[in-house]
Amino acid sequence: MDGYCVKCRASRSMQGVEQVTLKNGRPATRGTCEKCGTKMFKIGATAK
Repeated sequence: MDGYCVKCRASRSMQGVEQVTLKNGRPATRGTCEKCGTKMFKIGATAK
């Protein structure tokens, strides 16, 4: 799964991807950047 890393300022693959649900019920994905290890977050439905 790809996401935007704020530290690298580029689109990177996420490691340790985890499906989460926000307080308002929307789906989201949480993970870490493969290059620098920064936490990444992507809102919206994603394939499992």
